Amino acid sequence: MTTSHGTPTFSAVEGIACASFVDALGHFYDHRLHILDLVSPTPTRRLFGPAATIAFMPYRQDREELNAAGFASCFYRAVGDEPAGKVLVMSSGGHPGVSHGGGTKLSRAHNNGLAGLLTDGRLRDFGQLADYSFSTWCGGEATRWGGDVVTQAAANVPIEVGGVCVLPGDYLYADSAGAVVIPAARVWEVIAEARRIEAEEDAALVGIREEDPVSLRSTQSSYDEW
Repeated sequence: MTTSHGTPTFSAVEGIACASFVDALGHFYDHRLHILDLVSPTPTRRLFGPAATIAFMPYRQDREELNAAGFASCFYRAVGDEPAGKVLVMSSGGHPGVSHGGGTKLSRAHNNGLAGLLTDGRLRDFGQLADYSFSTWCGGEATRWGGDVVTQAAANVPIEVGGVCVLPGDYLYADSAGAVVIPAARVWEVIAEARRIEAEEDAALVGIREEDPVSLRSTQSSYDEW
């Protein structure tokens, strides 16, 4: 495991559930940092890594210059010179029900060693995505190409995903329960707090297993007298 003075890798969060991260973040921040209703072609494969962001916007036929950069340009600007281990995070651009990519153009994430891909939009080609080395989480599977509805607009900028602000460099964690955005400045503190919470819950399980039903039945609230 990487030390708390370096960059956390997946081994640093092994065994921690998304819910524990959400509880831990609540001890540091009041704003929302969790994302729900995501699916994956490989739902048992968890995701963790720093965010590289691409903002999508609704397509404008009368402004083709806005689409000139293309996905490849945005991808390489987002992931930078050290793409390995990063999570590509894409906003839905106001259209979560359409495709934001598929197995062909997203093969770049596999070729460059990314840890994951996360979007609240839909993706095509779940079969292909399942075979890649990275973990994928999205709003659902699509069949139709969506480039005439949304288009990539900017890389390495703050984006909104599932009602949450994601900044480049934030850490993303996702499992079958959902995803969570962990601000980079406190990532080690949040990991430590999440592990403390899970240890408390493990202890509570032992306490529940050993509790005395007879004594607990004798504890009465005022509602019992109604």
